[in-house]
Amino acid sequence: MSYYSGFVLAVPADKRDDYADHATRAWPAFKRHGALRLVECWGEDVPHGKRTDFYRATEATGDEVPVLSWIEWPDRATADAAWAAMMIEDHPDMADMPFDGARMFWGGFAPIVDLR
Repeated sequence: MSYYSGFVLAVPADKRDDYADHATRAWPAFKRHGALRLVECWGEDVPHGKRTDFYRATEATGDEVPVLSWIEWPDRATADAAWAAMMIEDHPDMADMPFDGARMFWGGFAPIVDLR
């Protein structure tokens, strides 16, 4: 069954194209390690909550936009092996991140409902 690596981060609004380029450059490494799909979603209708929201979770500043992204893997074993390999490889094409990686959060997810 598929497995997903999910990410939430904040990107400066004026860095949208840089972020898209960064993700595009990163894709070959993920694909080489077995990823099936990479999706990057730019926040357009992201409300500010009363207790929690994407802005608070990422400590987004006034000029930053929440981004939701995920990578689809064939299974968790492939994802785990890919992340382990990528942590020891050199990826100069991913070095210049147009966002503050310290405020990004992520996790691995197994689907429990998948309707099409």
